[in-house]
Amino acid sequence: MICALMMGRAGSVGFPGKNLSPVLGRPLCAYPLMAAKASRYVDRIFVSTDSREIIDIACAYGAEVINRPPELATKEVLGEDVFKHGYREIVKRLETEGKQVEFMVLLLANAATISGELIDRGIEKLRADPTLDSAVSVSVYNMWSPLRARKLGPDGCLRPFVPIETFGDPLTLNCDRDSQGNVYYADMGVSIVRPRCLENLDRGLLPQKWMGQRISPILSWGGCDVDYEWQLPLVEYWLRKHGVAEATSGEDAQANRT
Repeated sequence: MICALMMGRAGSVGFPGKNLSPVLGRPLCAYPLMAAKASRYVDRIFVSTDSREIIDIACAYGAEVINRPPELATKEVLGEDVFKHGYREIVKRLETEGKQVEFMVLLLANAATISGELIDRGIEKLRADPTLDSAVSVSVYNMWSPLRARKLGPDGCLRPFVPIETFGDPLTLNCDRDSQGNVYYADMGVSIVRPRCLENLDRGLLPQKWMGQRISPILSWGGCDVDYEWQLPLVEYWLRKHGVAEATSGEDAQANRT
């Protein structure tokens, strides 16, 4: 059985209420649920949250709710721990039905740049190659290459974030945006993982250990998880480009029927 699990909590320090921010007439967190519903392979959808509002939205889209305990609903908690908790809860529920998890489709409530088609491509990748641990949506952001990144030094001036020597001889190094090849960022749209990834988090690669070690890219563009209000128009642009229309007045009722 292929299960989707979206996580999203009530609190947000940097951008309060971000998961409920309106985009094209729907709350931001509705879009990962819509993508999971549009997948040809996802059998069941679960939502881990401590938010009453997100619970209501989850139910409207046919998802099953996992109550996120208070100790996993703080800003300090890592996403990997929330996913692991949700996975264990799902396994318990399926065991009572005599069913097992084939793949977990991991979603974030604030990552709306995802579609059913992207999810299905990732599932097909994992089914075609049993050696892969996961398939993850990625976007190319060459302008954010580590070569071009800076940080503040002790004197308040900018310094290379990574020692320039890491990339080659500073006297001959080409620092053009594309000089290091494509820079792939896991855009948080979706991570499709085998159960072993969540059962053995200590073996996964940083920064997202739930992805395991052999990670296959699902190529997208412009993907992001929303942490700032200025990102919302970018998400709306992405959704429109992927054929998502404004919400209709009867959509809530339709969500409950499908």
